[in-house]
Amino acid sequence: MPMQQCRDGQRFGLDLADSLLAEVGDVPQSRLHTDVESICKAYEAIRPVARRLGVAPPVPRIAGFCYTHLAALGCEVVYSEYAEPTVRPLIHRPEDIDELQEPEDYLAAEVIQQRIGVCEQLRERYPESPGFIGHLLEGPITTAVMVMGPSFFTLPYDDPKRAHALLEFCTQSGLNYAGAICEYFGTPIKRGPNGFPDDFGGMFPPTVFQEFVVPYWERIFRGLQATTRSLHSELLRVEHLPFLTRLKVDYFDPCADQYLTPELLSEYCPCQFTCTILPKHVHNLSKRQLEEMYRKMAGHRPYCINMSMERLEEEPKVKHLLEVARGLAD
Repeated sequence: MPMQQCRDGQRFGLDLADSLLAEVGDVPQSRLHTDVESICKAYEAIRPVARRLGVAPPVPRIAGFCYTHLAALGCEVVYSEYAEPTVRPLIHRPEDIDELQEPEDYLAAEVIQQRIGVCEQLRERYPESPGFIGHLLEGPITTAVMVMGPSFFTLPYDDPKRAHALLEFCTQSGLNYAGAICEYFGTPIKRGPNGFPDDFGGMFPPTVFQEFVVPYWERIFRGLQATTRSLHSELLRVEHLPFLTRLKVDYFDPCADQYLTPELLSEYCPCQFTCTILPKHVHNLSKRQLEEMYRKMAGHRPYCINMSMERLEEEPKVKHLLEVARGLAD
């Protein structure tokens, strides 16, 4: 569900997760990435749920995938029947960085072609379906970790020159992939609101963060021509927040960040921020506890409070949360 716009009240948003679509459609979650019939079945089955919740039914599209850029680089994609797909590292030693090369055609990889094919078939059935095969790109730190594996976390200390070389590769190739896929769907990158996720950026302390994160985030914002800048990152600490001012970030989404509470964000975050009712909260807490959490979050005046529904059994709790959210949105 799109974010609810409110003049003075608390904005909120609801996501009907891929796991829920798979459950109500009685299809393996992996097929929401590969099989048009399964996708159509799931999106038709979600309509009654959306109606009961009082929200617009989601527009049919291929399931979300964070690593299209990595797939375009040649990373192996591993599908799971009950979870989002992941990728395997492309390289394993620092020396391998020296041999990295961008592909001649960013859309030639089998996974990319397969997802484009599914997307085009969906748009034939549902003209409103977006030109979407997954996130444009992950931020450079997360991309570097996925390309090299967790050994990247020590590379800025052990071999800073190669760490910069890998980040340069991840940044430029990410922007080149984003440009290629946007051109394919007839929506070239142009000046406007834009942003990206980079969950692993906060793994580095401020001194390392300043050298190995900030300049590459700045290049991504510039490459995306973001006039209003948004950032999603789940491992930042309070000491990282001043960098958001330097980067001219307008909206910060910490989502499941374990280090930044709504209280800390309201005191230290230099820009507008979001709060999130996490899936584990919806699953484990009672209606009353969820309402208390939502009202407490709203008291810190986030730009938006996000929530999601992952299981059909959670419908009564989510419906109650929506009633609370609509009450505070008025």
